[in-house]
Amino acid sequence: MSSTRAAIRYAKAILDMANSKSAANEVSQDMTLIATTIKGNQELDAFIQNPTIKVEVKEGALLEVFASVNNVTKGLFHLLLENKRFEILESVAIEYNKLFDEANGIEVAKVTTAIAITPELEAKVLAKIKEFSNKKVTIENIVDASIIGGFILRIGDKQYNASVANRLQVLKRELSN
Repeated sequence: MSSTRAAIRYAKAILDMANSKSAANEVSQDMTLIATTIKGNQELDAFIQNPTIKVEVKEGALLEVFASVNNVTKGLFHLLLENKRFEILESVAIEYNKLFDEANGIEVAKVTTAIAITPELEAKVLAKIKEFSNKKVTIENIVDASIIGGFILRIGDKQYNASVANRLQVLKRELSN
């Protein structure tokens, strides 16, 4: 079984468990914390991925690092211990949040900007999002200096390109014709 498919199965199981205990929202926050912590901490990621470290040691460390998480989330740690699958923890957290958002009608809008998004630009982006989608939308900001200015908005399979780099490309094509 591929690690992505395994992560999705674990995520579905944890979402079912969280829903049955009315804790899906809280567990979603835990999963966001876990995914961002692992992604942002190479030492923690290396520790989790290291096959020579005993799974009991990994579980103990994760229970310390994430001491404030919900019991359902702690149950995930125990499940990963039993099945010796700690290496997929970050993927499980990401997949859980995808399933949670889908179940709650939330879409993720990826907004690429040249610099970190400002409140003014966020307001413009949210106005544009209303043209694309009537769902609740969370914004994920990606910084890419190569777009020079403006923004590129992606929701699902739709894209709106309001970047300066794109306008320059369009102008270049018009001038060459």
